[in-house]
Amino acid sequence: MSLNPIRPWRNIERRKSRQIMVGNVPVGGDAPISVQTMTNTNGHDVRATLDQVIRAADAGADIVRISAPDQETTRALREICRESPVPIVADIHFHYKRAIEAAEAGAACLRINPGNIGDESRVREVIKAAKDHGCSIRIGVNAGSLERHLLEKYGEPCPDAMVESGLDHIKILQDNDFHEFKISVKASDVFLSAAAYQQLADATDAPIHLGITEAGGFVGGTVKSAIGLGNLLWMGIGDTIRVSLSADPVEEVKVGFEILKSLGLRTRGVQIISCPSCARQGFDVIKTVERLEKRLEHIKTPMSLSIIGCVVNGPGEALMTDIGFTGGGAGSGMVYLAGRQSHKMTNDQMIDHIVQLVEERAEKIEAEAGIQAAE
Repeated sequence: MSLNPIRPWRNIERRKSRQIMVGNVPVGGDAPISVQTMTNTNGHDVRATLDQVIRAADAGADIVRISAPDQETTRALREICRESPVPIVADIHFHYKRAIEAAEAGAACLRINPGNIGDESRVREVIKAAKDHGCSIRIGVNAGSLERHLLEKYGEPCPDAMVESGLDHIKILQDNDFHEFKISVKASDVFLSAAAYQQLADATDAPIHLGITEAGGFVGGTVKSAIGLGNLLWMGIGDTIRVSLSADPVEEVKVGFEILKSLGLRTRGVQIISCPSCARQGFDVIKTVERLEKRLEHIKTPMSLSIIGCVVNGPGEALMTDIGFTGGGAGSGMVYLAGRQSHKMTNDQMIDHIVQLVEERAEKIEAEAGIQAAE
């Protein structure tokens, strides 16, 4: 639960779900909502795939998924899983043997559609491999690949069809005494996804993986994901998320974290509050924010920074942030620390100065956290 006793209108009461483990990452229950992405390298290329996994982890990914359509990829998974800094989910399409091989290779989770991997004996073999190797399973229902009998029953992909598919798959796992699973019901349509997820949340206590699948390019996909995932998260639905973009996986992670940060559900790194700029600005706000975003990417400590072009809203925003800079006149502006005016700084030195202030505050916060942990 996200609780704010001072501003209760910010509270989000999360749906109660069971907790499972994906490697060393807890999913569900009272665990933080985890952020996932998926590699887009050739899975046979161990080095390229690992490099992308590491970049995603550095950006904040808690879990990374890798498509495993063939034996060459499942063989490569052994080294990838061994060297990965985060748990790896193996994405299994149809062949049950790939799921078994991925579990043996060290995958922390298998993303499968139980109805697509063969008869019950094959499903039992996959479940046995998952149990033997400590794998969890994600049931991945997708509006674009629903079972034929459900399409015939409902006429088209719809929330009822997607949830029925998901519950049928849950029953397959539970009938085989397997309970370490999470579930998703994804669609590229925001309305369909949101309705399916709301219905699913009422029908099961399993952890829910949120996603708007095939959301599109960076801008369009970000907007669709923010609307779809943001509304569901606001309702308290969702234990792990993936933003699906036709873009670098690192960008998916950044967008996912920004969605969670905007709702107060995760905090990581510097949250910049900045104005869109106008004729009143005392410095180039847009270029300044672009440079600060790059210069502050290495900061993992949660912190807020306001960059406002003029004094109309600048002082007010600075009251709510750890560090602030408000544009003034004569080539300088005012620096705020903990909401209070501190000192003036020239525009040409402002970026270096803010970076220094942020780094110093991050060191102080981490040191204080270390002292508290030791007590």
